[in-house]
Amino acid sequence: MAKNLLIVESPAKAKTINKYLGKDFTVLASYGHVRDLVPKEGAVDPDHDFAMRYDLIEKNEKHVAAIAKAAKSADALYLATDPDREGEAISWHIAEILQERGLLKDKTLQRVVFTEITPRAIKEAMNEPRDISTPMVDAQQARRALDYLVGFNLSPVLWRKIQAGLSAGRVQSPALRMIVEREEEIEAFKAREYWSVEAECKHPKQDFTARLVKLDGKKFEQFTLTDGESAEAARQRIVAAAGGALQVTDVTSKERKRRPAPPFTTSTLQQEASRKLGFTTKRTMQVAQKLYEGVAIGDEGTVGLISYMRTDSVNLSMDALAELRDVIARDFGTGALPDKPNTYQTKSKNAQEAHEAIRPTSALRTPAQVSRYLDDDQRRLYELIWKRAVACQMIPARLNTVSVDMAAGSEHSFRVSGTTVVDPGFLAVYEEGKDSKGANDDDEGRKLPAMVPGDRIPLDRIHADQHFTEPPPRYSEASLVKALEEYGIGRPSTYASIIATLIFRKYVELESRRFRPTDVGRAVSKFLSNHFPRYVDYDFTARMEDELDAISRGEEEWVPLMERFWGPFKQLVDEKKESLDKIDSGSVRVLGDDPASGRQVSARIGKYGPLVQMGTVEDEEKPKFASLQPGQSIYAISLEEALVLFQMPRALGESNGEAVSVGIGRFGPFAKRGSTYASLKKEDDPFTIDFARAVELIEEKEEIARNRIIREWEGHDIQVLNGRFGPYISDGKMNGKIPKDREPATLSLEEALKLLEETGKPVRSRFAKKAAKKAPAKKVAKKAAATKAPAKKAAKKATKKTAKKTAKKATKKAAKKAPAKKAAGKTAG
Repeated sequence: MAKNLLIVESPAKAKTINKYLGKDFTVLASYGHVRDLVPKEGAVDPDHDFAMRYDLIEKNEKHVAAIAKAAKSADALYLATDPDREGEAISWHIAEILQERGLLKDKTLQRVVFTEITPRAIKEAMNEPRDISTPMVDAQQARRALDYLVGFNLSPVLWRKIQAGLSAGRVQSPALRMIVEREEEIEAFKAREYWSVEAECKHPKQDFTARLVKLDGKKFEQFTLTDGESAEAARQRIVAAAGGALQVTDVTSKERKRRPAPPFTTSTLQQEASRKLGFTTKRTMQVAQKLYEGVAIGDEGTVGLISYMRTDSVNLSMDALAELRDVIARDFGTGALPDKPNTYQTKSKNAQEAHEAIRPTSALRTPAQVSRYLDDDQRRLYELIWKRAVACQMIPARLNTVSVDMAAGSEHSFRVSGTTVVDPGFLAVYEEGKDSKGANDDDEGRKLPAMVPGDRIPLDRIHADQHFTEPPPRYSEASLVKALEEYGIGRPSTYASIIATLIFRKYVELESRRFRPTDVGRAVSKFLSNHFPRYVDYDFTARMEDELDAISRGEEEWVPLMERFWGPFKQLVDEKKESLDKIDSGSVRVLGDDPASGRQVSARIGKYGPLVQMGTVEDEEKPKFASLQPGQSIYAISLEEALVLFQMPRALGESNGEAVSVGIGRFGPFAKRGSTYASLKKEDDPFTIDFARAVELIEEKEEIARNRIIREWEGHDIQVLNGRFGPYISDGKMNGKIPKDREPATLSLEEALKLLEETGKPVRSRFAKKAAKKAPAKKVAKKAAATKAPAKKAAKKATKKTAKKTAKKATKKAAKKAPAKKAAGKTAG
């Protein structure tokens, strides 16, 4: 066993670093976090300085065990987890676990940090070990404690007032508020009509279009013309005054410089990858992680291609700057180099945590040289990072903007502008903000023919065009990340998880790559904004982030911060809980009264989602409920639209002596006959589907069910079934595979039990267990129910000794795994 043990977070990183360090080192991965707060109330104890109770993360227990085993025989231990707060906390947790197990006695334990996985960087890090940073660990513990206390105290309030299973996150809630407020802006928006006037000019050397800037001697503004009649009258006045040509009155030329954008930080990388590559934040970070951890590059072996990808910093090391300048001189000439390296200022007070901006570990590895070793996503993202880093160290672009004013008579004037590139500078490599289609400002890159005052420019035509103002756009991932960064909400490592949580919780949906809040998301946001406004306030959340940063720098203590937060927060939660029945949930919208019955109709969030309700609990008659259709919202639905929903369920007729109807349930629209439910297809409208089509869907469902069971054995749960991906074995709890060379219909009970034991995996789908137990034909179902016996009893009836043994093992295996499955199902729900 090697004398030295080095611990990193990911196995890919461990594999790469192991090659660099050689036989004297064992490099193991923690696979991310190793401990977390116990998922119970009381895991953070405010009465005892916010003491925190941790437990091993179950899926990583085996990795912790491997680390502990290796630590026993190692002389020295090095903790090389990621260089941010989370990485520091992981190192601390590993050290705590090893200390508790008595594995650190007479051994050195040191922290090493590197921001790129290259032989040089690893060597330098090993030569400069340090202790675990207590301030950074404290900051991460404080963040985790805050998130826990908010979640465990606010979420139950949401369950009682809105819907079970909801959650309120300290950072996700302000982000949700942003999306909801933007949606409300869009709904409240009133479009205004306005008209523009343009002149199509026929210059001998080049056609161009000029826009009206002066009308009747006054500046022409957006709402100068607001109706077609006025616009047409103005157009005719201009045409009459122009007499077929515009006279050039002024030509101005102005040269300006445009500086390159800084190298990437986490947020700017996410924004640009979204705009240019169409990547989600999650996809960007996953690809960047692979580039950072290492890619096999020909004879070089596995090499980290980019520096650490979670950073606020725009700084670059002196070595990186020198290499970038060499590449620029080589590929673009010394004229593209500024006299000294370009420097940039970061907005973050805490940027020193991650040391550098995101950059290629070696600018000499051009995208063209490494592309054959990368998949398409890796190639595109590496090219983006490489180009941005190179461009940031080049000279500014020099642009020349020409504006030409042209008169139509004495009272009206048009203007045309064009910008040409005098010297591309950094633009030869990279331009920030352009989307993947190359969209840009209309004037950018447009050359105009040479014109001087006094020239008469022939007119082709003058036209007036109608426009309407548009509401602000919904947030995209790029614009949301930018807004979060501008407000100071969250930090680089949290943006992707904030967005992932909002989508996972079904608080928002992505529609044409833009965020639209769901009704549940809006209800949660409105409730929190109404009753816990301070804790979804942008400034409050940003100040909290600043305080956490101050803790990580050692400028503040974490317990006083927690005390300042906890006192007012706990008092407010307690007050709200005491008066919870009187609190308006904010998710009930009265639409009016049903004309037929006079009963009140409202839209609200129900147990299973948005719905409309007819009547109230105070009425003698029970309220009626109807689910909303896709695309409908409780915040926008009208009374008329709601009344249509109460037509469900629709009776369509009778078939085989049983009623046929169509309705909308928790999982969507369905047709029903007797006990058979058949989901409607996408093309079927529950409000217009006819009797024949409903029966067709029902009988199709029953035919599938009849052919589902290939073989079964009386008195046993185990069955051979036809599934979506072919035949398989199931006992309702476990699903097993059937060898391709084996005929499913000829399997014996003993063979089926053995296969289930050898290949069985717990049933995951909520439908699979029911399907496996329920026989389609009534007679078979009754017979199965009458003869159903426990697996243990079934094993006794097996004729062979091997069958008895395998059945017993299968029962034990299923019994062991069943609780885990139940818990997982509960969590997912």
